[in-house]
Amino acid sequence: MKPPKKLSALAVPLDIEPMEAKLVEHLPEGGWQYEPKWDGFRCLAFRAGGDVDLKAKSGKPLARYFPEMVEALKSLPVCSFVLDGELAIVRDGEFSFDALLQRIHPAESRIKLLAAETPAIFILFDILLDASGRNLIEAPLTERRAALEKFFASAKQHSDIKLSPYTLSPTEARHWLKQGGTALDGVVAKERDGPYVPGERAMMKVKQHRTADCVVGGFRYRAGSQEVGSLLLGLYDAEGKLDHVGFTATIANKDRAALTARLEALVSPPGFTGKAPGGPSRWSTERSEQWQPVNPKLVVEVAFDQVTGNRFRHGTKLVRFRPDKAPRQCTLEQIEPGAKPAKLVADMLKA
Repeated sequence: MKPPKKLSALAVPLDIEPMEAKLVEHLPEGGWQYEPKWDGFRCLAFRAGGDVDLKAKSGKPLARYFPEMVEALKSLPVCSFVLDGELAIVRDGEFSFDALLQRIHPAESRIKLLAAETPAIFILFDILLDASGRNLIEAPLTERRAALEKFFASAKQHSDIKLSPYTLSPTEARHWLKQGGTALDGVVAKERDGPYVPGERAMMKVKQHRTADCVVGGFRYRAGSQEVGSLLLGLYDAEGKLDHVGFTATIANKDRAALTARLEALVSPPGFTGKAPGGPSRWSTERSEQWQPVNPKLVVEVAFDQVTGNRFRHGTKLVRFRPDKAPRQCTLEQIEPGAKPAKLVADMLKA
């Protein structure tokens, strides 16, 4: 088969949706392959001849934000491929999601500067089209993985192209969940004899969850209601200031009335003495200023997955109230990354 010369001629369409994962509590066993779920930007990479394009999971273009990766893929000896993987940026041996967010910048000069200072890596975990231009979407995972390893063998001389590891052992996969550190968002399970199913949740995903004890520094009412909708969470920094780090909205309906009365009795500014909701940040919205500050007396334990810039990236799950915990004991140290990268990450970066 003659390799295509233009992206539009690829046997895999440019608007294909990546295969996704269904969130489950436990990893399935028997006939599954387990892979780390890296904490980065999901990316589909297309090449035909001298043309390269990068697409986000949403379908939005990524090429202009990662020009160094476009050049890296153009430099490979394989002139035709469609790859599925994760774009990541490494700082001091750790993955930095905040550095990725900084790339989504309107100024081309800023993007070029960041590309030079903190170049991205591309972690490969699937291949949809091989060097000959053959569509592999219907091929089983075992065949696709063999093709991916063959592709990587020809590309690994480029230090910014990485091959994600896998295991057939659920015990090892569970070990990754415990020891993967902040670089992992969880572990994904794929059926070994299954095809690539675009746009469907054909994989299984177990997310990594940790817990932290946080101070309630404020709350928001539910839309159109006078009952509490979410708790605003804080942690004390090294200077003793209470920084807003996120929220939790997983409050049982039966508890809302009593919790609302309890919170309203504590209403007192400023709530947060450091970074506060509504302050300048990429997360700020008009709604983020509509909150009630409270005297920082209540402590809650919450489960969270990822942290970016000393903030919970997603909403957290309320585990329990902690009347036994002093608010001043709730510090940012709980969510700071470890001093050393996890072995799984370190080994992958050496490859």
